Amino acid sequence: MNPVESEAREPGAVRPGRSVHIAGIGSYAPERVLTNQELEKMVDTTDEWIMTRSGIRERRIAAEGQSTSDLGAEAARAALADAGLGPGDVDLIIVATASPDMLFPSTACQLQHKLGARKVAAFDISAACSGFIYALEVGRQFVASGAHDTVLVVGADKLSSITDWTDRATCVLFGDAAGAVVLRHEPGRRGILSTLLGADGSQKEILNVPAGGSAMPATEQTVRDRMHCIRMSGREVFKLAVNAMLGAAREALAKSGLSLDEISCVIPHQANMRIIEAISDRLGIGMERFQVNLQQYGNTSAASIPVALDEAVKRGRIKRGDNVLLVAFGGGLTWGSAVLQW
Repeated sequence: MNPVESEAREPGAVRPGRSVHIAGIGSYAPERVLTNQELEKMVDTTDEWIMTRSGIRERRIAAEGQSTSDLGAEAARAALADAGLGPGDVDLIIVATASPDMLFPSTACQLQHKLGARKVAAFDISAACSGFIYALEVGRQFVASGAHDTVLVVGADKLSSITDWTDRATCVLFGDAAGAVVLRHEPGRRGILSTLLGADGSQKEILNVPAGGSAMPATEQTVRDRMHCIRMSGREVFKLAVNAMLGAAREALAKSGLSLDEISCVIPHQANMRIIEAISDRLGIGMERFQVNLQQYGNTSAASIPVALDEAVKRGRIKRGDNVLLVAFGGGLTWGSAVLQW
């Protein structure tokens, strides 16, 4: 599967409009830790089986009554504080999520209220695990065009609420978390250099939540059949994820005018260690340049890249002027990659 063709542009060409950089970043993970040993008591699995197939040791689970917007609000407050800003400085809020608080109103609207932000525009983006990169590019364009000056982009998911805890193949993979960034223009800062987005709706059956929408409204039967939970064909997802992420990463790099040798850190979607290792091998970038935290968090969907990026920054792995590659794949199917200068 090849990423969709993007607008032709000379490698390294200046993107139209103002430059856009990440002025602040923050993340949040719930306190409760669910270990592989605990899962051994819930389903027919073992710590060895989970580690061998995914690399995950534990994941975070939201508290009872804690929603996706609650997770996102915590990350957003941290990002705003990091930028030295408050809720009143925000012009636009974009939330990427596959597990919204409800079908409508949007999770972004509810997050806006919880932050105490003024009545600015707020909306959600649904691109599953690629959601943060999709939202990052949408937010970038608002700032680049001058339509907004300060855009809050949040990737948040409470996947525990749509996980089938009787399915040993999927329940071991997912966790809850949120990450957020503040996008602004600052003269002299290059920021987000290039982005590549793609999708293939013909492959929707291999990773989805079948029921709950207009195609399959909720009934007693859909609930009994656990049709409101994540369903995944792992083998097919693995193959398509690796190919799509490789293509997206290479094209985003070509558009940025940078080479792989100029990338200081790679932040991949944290889904499966074998996928990340395959990308490392095929790109020819050693694992030492990858930021990996799935051992502690599992797959947190739209939150995985901003959480990993935040940790890399806070731990000093990414410094001012470093070039960073983000790359993701998710249900849809969707994929995306971005190159930025910190």
